[in-house]
Amino acid sequence: MPRWKKFLIALLGLGLIGAAVFTGCRISQQEDTCADGVERTGGECIGLNGEGYDFGNPEIGDVARAIARENERIDGQPHVTVAMMLPLQSDKAALRRQMRSDLQGAYLGQRQANEGEGEPPKIRLVLANPGRNYEQQEKVVDTLLRMADSPDDRLRAVTGFNLSLDTTEAAVKRLTEHKIPVLASRISGDRIANEDTSDGMARQRFPGLARIIPTNHDAAQALANFNGERGRENLKTVLVYDKRPDSYNESLAKAFSGIEEKGPAGPAPMPFESPAIDEAGSTGNQFTQLANNICDSRADIVYFAGRTLHLRIFALKLAQVGCKDRHYTIVSGSDAASLRQDMTEQDWAQLRGEDGTAKVTVQYAAPAHPDAWNTELARWNKQWDTDHDRKPTAEELPQYLTEPKTALDTLKKRIETTRREGTSLGSAPDLEDSRTMLVYDGLVTIGKALHQTQSGGPEAVPGLEDVGGQWSLLQSRHRVQGTSGLICLTSGGNAYDKPVAVVDLDPGLAGAGKLRFVGLGWPTGREQPKNCVIPSSTP
Repeated sequence: MPRWKKFLIALLGLGLIGAAVFTGCRISQQEDTCADGVERTGGECIGLNGEGYDFGNPEIGDVARAIARENERIDGQPHVTVAMMLPLQSDKAALRRQMRSDLQGAYLGQRQANEGEGEPPKIRLVLANPGRNYEQQEKVVDTLLRMADSPDDRLRAVTGFNLSLDTTEAAVKRLTEHKIPVLASRISGDRIANEDTSDGMARQRFPGLARIIPTNHDAAQALANFNGERGRENLKTVLVYDKRPDSYNESLAKAFSGIEEKGPAGPAPMPFESPAIDEAGSTGNQFTQLANNICDSRADIVYFAGRTLHLRIFALKLAQVGCKDRHYTIVSGSDAASLRQDMTEQDWAQLRGEDGTAKVTVQYAAPAHPDAWNTELARWNKQWDTDHDRKPTAEELPQYLTEPKTALDTLKKRIETTRREGTSLGSAPDLEDSRTMLVYDGLVTIGKALHQTQSGGPEAVPGLEDVGGQWSLLQSRHRVQGTSGLICLTSGGNAYDKPVAVVDLDPGLAGAGKLRFVGLGWPTGREQPKNCVIPSSTP
């Protein structure tokens, strides 16, 4: 064979090898890329996207696309970027529904901030998936830091954060160390918070952090204040707590332990250990033993410091124990707001006795409930009518009830407007789980902070520290009318005397149980002051 033919064949062979390598690299790259800005790592799609990508989670597809359309609508206007950071993938249907509720609140809050204030800058919202239990948060935070420095992205706040975990704390700490404002709408653990002091000078572990949900300490105190008023002084209590390291469980157990009991002493605290937030492991067997011990102890109220999955299993085991003529009330924290979604009709039947009356009722401190304001206003008006022979003036109406009612009415109108526009959010928002309301309030709060920093003309972009510096100014005249209550932030960025909605999960007489708003609990023992002026004696 002539030498030139051998050379040509060799050259063609090298070309084919090169093409194969190039094609292999392209395929590999495509396999590792879920979407623009999102990479497949450890079986999950990790990263940020504001263009409608659903992270492989069909439950959030419609609302993700709605957010993308709003981003396109405001693209030519002065705007900044806000990131919504929370795990967005799960193989559990209940968790996927919770993610959808969170994102529905984010979209509705984005729309309200962009249209309600009427002033620039607008909010471009991006979804940030840090992986299961925030385990891959470092990669996402790396991207967020770059976006904060980018003149194109102009990241000015990060919100979301729905789990009180060490990994969540690490993400918040790193973001705030780089002066990126963080607004936590759903983490109730006490560790991820700045500490307010009696002299008004907060200890800033996380400079630039704001929280609009009561801490577990405040929620437990609100529950104690509420139940003390309802005559539970003679009932015995017991604490059941998960000893698995988890800052939500730890702070809730500590908060419940700190409640001063007025009745007879109950049994010593009873621990259990779960394998993970969303895994049952051997908790069913542990709960059978605990339930027997509680039956023998004659305790009536169980303070439960654990996650929703384990709370459900515990409630069912407690109902199974053959403790004759006993009714238990299990009291828990904000994570229990999702319990009803996990209950089947068979579960509800199990919580009832043979006579149809409840054997177990679950009570928890919800961060919000849609029935709160109308119910409490009706009670207030009834008491007013008893004490007066005239109607109250507008000034005499309780501001701490009327303003949140107005905010909730605005949210409901926003939901109706979205429906009329033909914008699908995947399902009608379920306000009873509190998630949509809280996340909505978070975006509205960020919007107010952005608008209040506006100076230097409509094209000016507020700086990171300008936005973070607004948190402690959102009080008194600049309070935020939240659907979950008035939001007035302390010097540490904590919501002052934020009410909790005390809610009972009652199994009822038949069929699915009912979620019943019982009343408002206040961490300080009384409602917020006029105009939400924070007193100097805080905390």
